[in-house]
Amino acid sequence: VQFQAIKHTDVITQAALLIQQGHIIAIKGLGGFHLACDATNETAVARLRQRKRRYAKPFALMAKDIKQINAYAQVSSIEQQALADKQATIIILAAEGKKLARSVAPSENKLGFMLPYSPLHFLLLQQLSSPLVMTSGNLSDQPQCTDNQEARQKLANIADYFLMHNRDIVNRLDDSVMRQFGNKMHVLRRARGFSPEVLPLPAGFKTQQQILAMGGELKNSFCLLKEDIAIVSQHIGDLENVAAQQDYRQQISRYQQLFGFKADAIAVDLHQGYLSTQYGQQLAEEQHTDLVQIQHHHAHIAACMAEHGLAADTPPVLAAVFDGLGMGLAGELWGGEFLLSDYATCQRLGHIQAVAMPGGVQAIREPWRNAYAQLVHYFDYADISHEFADLDIIQLLQTKPLATLSAMIEKSLNSPLSSSCGRWFDAFAALLGICPEQIAYEGQAAIMLENLAVSEFNKNHKAYAYTIEQHEDMYVLNFKALLLSVLKDLQQQIDKAVIATRIHQTLISASVELLTKLSAQTASDTIILSGGVFQNKLLLESITQQLQQQGKTVLSPQKYPMNDGGLALGQALIACRPE
Repeated sequence: VQFQAIKHTDVITQAALLIQQGHIIAIKGLGGFHLACDATNETAVARLRQRKRRYAKPFALMAKDIKQINAYAQVSSIEQQALADKQATIIILAAEGKKLARSVAPSENKLGFMLPYSPLHFLLLQQLSSPLVMTSGNLSDQPQCTDNQEARQKLANIADYFLMHNRDIVNRLDDSVMRQFGNKMHVLRRARGFSPEVLPLPAGFKTQQQILAMGGELKNSFCLLKEDIAIVSQHIGDLENVAAQQDYRQQISRYQQLFGFKADAIAVDLHQGYLSTQYGQQLAEEQHTDLVQIQHHHAHIAACMAEHGLAADTPPVLAAVFDGLGMGLAGELWGGEFLLSDYATCQRLGHIQAVAMPGGVQAIREPWRNAYAQLVHYFDYADISHEFADLDIIQLLQTKPLATLSAMIEKSLNSPLSSSCGRWFDAFAALLGICPEQIAYEGQAAIMLENLAVSEFNKNHKAYAYTIEQHEDMYVLNFKALLLSVLKDLQQQIDKAVIATRIHQTLISASVELLTKLSAQTASDTIILSGGVFQNKLLLESITQQLQQQGKTVLSPQKYPMNDGGLALGQALIACRPE
């Protein structure tokens, strides 16, 4: 690729003009490059999607001021304050008012806006009448570019022009993301503006050991724990490719150097397939340090406890931890869990009914597999497919290799049982025809099911039927009645927004009922809600409100992500083994 410098006395004016003409500009910021274009120009935004190979996930936006954001989105007083804070975070807002290009956020009713946070941004936005798409300067799922030469090489096929400066970026930082739940802002991605921020440890946690916690596989961050503080890294991202893994290793080295840190113990997730676990094991062997394996959902709870200042000797608290997947204590796959936990121990009291994940990892990408797994778990598939033969989901399933899948499930071949709430949402999304074939990004089906429910959610639609079974000392949420009701409503062509709402209400009712029962049994009035599924606003706000009305203290992560971005903090606290 040939690069030619544009000679212009005012490069900002020239960049603004090029954006107005529909071009894509790579802009060097404080923590890395962004790819920018006019957010009202459908041709430009669609071209950016194709070139970046990011086909569905919403793009972040930058507006010149609050007034401009108000033209496109609802902004509460709490959200307005968060937008104006020095961190200049991306705030997830409800779309309302003027329309942006359709490709900014396909099939979404939310927009992620931030305000300018560098002089270059301020000057550029002053010359534009429309907001900008401001997405990270990378190919999808790769770390964003930080170096001028690297950007020229990697972004040459995406950007039409480059707006660069000569200040080196030493530390890559993504934009942070927040969303309002109830009357509080919660961090969903913790990076620029927040990291590296020091968290004082709760009472009783001062330690002579230095602990490195490696975090998870997706939305990774890591944590250093020394003396009486925890230092959580910025968002590293998904460790799915070589570039992300290299960045992860470099950032760990950088933090250790910056904070004069030498690990006495290394904490990892129980899941042996996680690259973070494998690298932690490698470091422990090389450095002859202790390796501590931490259960995934226990780490979610401990992170929330630490953030809210619960002391080391706090009695066990109740928790509902809902996420995509986490390795259980006996090698099962968990994800819809009701637990009793303190920093040292974690007891499983209940869970969503475990069903097969036919195809293993394939079931995470293809929601129809989860729909089929739910149907064959609760019903005779021949009967159900005959009774509901006219439904789109049944007609789709009839085109799939169901005999093979049935054999896999029956023989437990690459079809692990999982109580995952994320896969539960995927199954019901697929039943309603929401991207049943394949998702384009993590959580897409569940997010779109939430979006569908929003319009009907406050209209007093009741939950469907469900049962809470007790097997010895374990409670199980059984959703057979819910599944049959959804199929019947689909057959009767009930509005899918109403069905989506009632699916949400069913999980909310079942969760509140079981947590209330467990609270009485365990004498715990403090309840933690965590895990990535609780980024669902309808779910978190409703369960919180209903439990608070009973006088319970409900805690959920705010400063650290409730998704796996907060995992490392919990791992470090558990590994600390308070005296």
